[in-house]
Amino acid sequence: MKYILITFILLQTMLFAVNSDDKQRELRIKKQLEIEIQNEKKYAQEQTFYNEANYNFKGAEVNEESIKKLNEIEVDELDMDSVYD
Repeated sequence: MKYILITFILLQTMLFAVNSDDKQRELRIKKQLEIEIQNEKKYAQEQTFYNEANYNFKGAEVNEESIKKLNEIEVDELDMDSVYD
């Protein structure tokens, strides 16, 4: 009878531990989901800032005619051995 009672108590303890772990796991998942939802809302608000349609890149364009006028820089024999000494 003692063995049956001890076995029963051990089984109940294990089942209780499993249930508490599941509850803690569910709480962690819910907390992480809330954090991720807040991050997504933040990204949705800032997405218009990162959209390229909101910027004017005309001032950053390069005139190809001015590139043709640049002199080509000739490199003498490039010796990188002295750099590593």
